[in-house]
Amino acid sequence: MLLASCSSQKVNLAYFSDIQARQGELPEQQVPKLLIQPDDELQITITSSNPEATALYNQPLANPATRGDLAASGTPKQQSYIVGRDGNITMPQLGAIYVKGKTTDEIAQTIKDLVSRDVKDPFVRVQLLNYNINVIGEVNHPTRISVNRQRYTVLDALSAAGDLTQYGRRDNVMVIREVDGQKHFQRLNLGTDSVFSSPYFYLQQNDVVYVEPNKIKVENSKFNQNENFKLSRVSTVVSMLSVIASLVIALTVK
Repeated sequence: MLLASCSSQKVNLAYFSDIQARQGELPEQQVPKLLIQPDDELQITITSSNPEATALYNQPLANPATRGDLAASGTPKQQSYIVGRDGNITMPQLGAIYVKGKTTDEIAQTIKDLVSRDVKDPFVRVQLLNYNINVIGEVNHPTRISVNRQRYTVLDALSAAGDLTQYGRRDNVMVIREVDGQKHFQRLNLGTDSVFSSPYFYLQQNDVVYVEPNKIKVENSKFNQNENFKLSRVSTVVSMLSVIASLVIALTVK
């Protein structure tokens, strides 16, 4: 009876149900800049028409803020830098460079300006390596996503996780974001087009997307727990009665 009552509850599984009623274009939202934060990992490559001139800038340093995977020959296979808590990275020949709060393009331009003092027409490429998104809760495939582009939305993340299950609340999807060491929480309603204007629609590195279970899932879970508890008690009582019956039979036979 409890299961029947749960299944009879109405749940809206539609997305953006008010868009058809409005039949208008949604206001365009500017894609926010992806800003570098402490503990981010950056891959930096410096090249030019004269490879020997830029080779010194690509050598790994032996300090905790710098990492490089070395081949057998000792040349860097992949040069990467961890942003320190002070917001700096330390590069060969260039020293400490403040990168916190900057975009990868801004960092590349800063490095290019420094290298241009000694090298003609250098090319600098900066890539964020740890742009990861975690999707948990009522989705078909909870997962950790490695993002390879800067424009990435909450819809992209949910699609990569196999979409919401029938038990996921479409009106209460939470995005958890850390900014300057503090956690920020924002709830999004995928049932309306208001999600497109939210500053949390476009995700940032290390965001967590959590889909909350709906009432049916919660009530079914409670029912299952109660039934398991009852079955456990019944099993215990039956075992005790079986032992008592065995003792009675044994005494009666004697």
